[in-house]
Amino acid sequence: MTTVVPTSEEDPVLSVVRFTAEMSWADAGAETAEPEVNRLCVEAQKCMIEGRWLDLVSLMLASADIIFSKASEKDLECVFTIMCNLVKKPESLDQVHEMAELISAKIIQQPNDKPALRLKILFNLYNLLENPYSRFCVYLKSLNLATAGKVTEHILPSIKKMDNFLKEWNLGVKDQRELFLAISNILKENKGSTKDSFMFLTKYLETFSSEDASNMNEAKEEAARAIVDFVRSPDMFKCDLLDMPAIAQLEKDAQYGPVYQLLKIFLTQRLDAYLDFEAANSALLKTYGLVHDDCISKMRLMSLVDLGLNESSQIPYSVIKQALQIDDIEVESWVVKAITAKLLDCKIDQMNQVVIVSRCTERVFGVHQWQELRTKLVTWRGNIAGVISTVQANKITEDSTQAVQGLAIR
Repeated sequence: MTTVVPTSEEDPVLSVVRFTAEMSWADAGAETAEPEVNRLCVEAQKCMIEGRWLDLVSLMLASADIIFSKASEKDLECVFTIMCNLVKKPESLDQVHEMAELISAKIIQQPNDKPALRLKILFNLYNLLENPYSRFCVYLKSLNLATAGKVTEHILPSIKKMDNFLKEWNLGVKDQRELFLAISNILKENKGSTKDSFMFLTKYLETFSSEDASNMNEAKEEAARAIVDFVRSPDMFKCDLLDMPAIAQLEKDAQYGPVYQLLKIFLTQRLDAYLDFEAANSALLKTYGLVHDDCISKMRLMSLVDLGLNESSQIPYSVIKQALQIDDIEVESWVVKAITAKLLDCKIDQMNQVVIVSRCTERVFGVHQWQELRTKLVTWRGNIAGVISTVQANKITEDSTQAVQGLAIR
């Protein structure tokens, strides 16, 4: 048996307005509902004729909360797909931006109600927009929605494309800060993304310059968090935090000064300095959730790296034992740990009880390290120039000898 489905030539936008109006007035009774539904449809049609697209979106969004509570997810997606497509209508990019802001602001109002669907609607809106800044604003709201609605797994794939997005959006400093911090917070809650979270947190901190003193205070808490994240991480052994003005401001801060001191110890000093710090600040470590034994393990590796950088290329076992405060039988195992962590390239000479170091990872790479690198490159260039000169001189001598021999033969 064939089922006849009645169809209509009514504009999809007007169909959505009628559908949402009827749903909104469903409990009011036919006598009250019908005039209101007709009034809304007439108003919507008038907006379309006059090109008042922002007013039309406002009219449609008035019943959004009721739609989310009563309509099926399929109907919801259909309604907002048609609504979002209205951003293609205006010629003015400013008006398009206002419409996108209006729609996205409404969608994120109740993040715990159907968050995955709301996120899908925002992604659809993003793809319909042409203005890069409007796209950024919608994406930022998507981040906030994903966080509040606890559906961050849906946003993670897009973060991997962030370099391309940043080129497209061409953001100012303020927007960069908001974006980097939001991404860092999302990644922090995702297992396995600790390093990426730290990377975006450092990007956030890098946006503050020494000339930006008026806004520097807002970064104090996040600066302290970056230090704690670095110290806590079992597989991060180098960073450029000390060179950042946002970090440097903590040095003389009453609350965060000790945290800055801890960072300086991990990046420039050895285990003995950490143990002295811990003895005086054990409560501070507990406040930030830092485990003393884990800190000791990391500082032993850091101290071993420091020995490789500042001692001779041959480090006696006795020196390692003293610096790491370990027993004789533990020396080789800690060297192996440093090799495994790719902190050292070295050979263990058991016969002579020394470690022969060929390469060490720098804990920091600031001005001093750049100057050292420059010196090495200048020396290398001079050595290469000397080799070339020697080769050329030998070649001239050889050519002259061959010329003389040729004359003698004739």
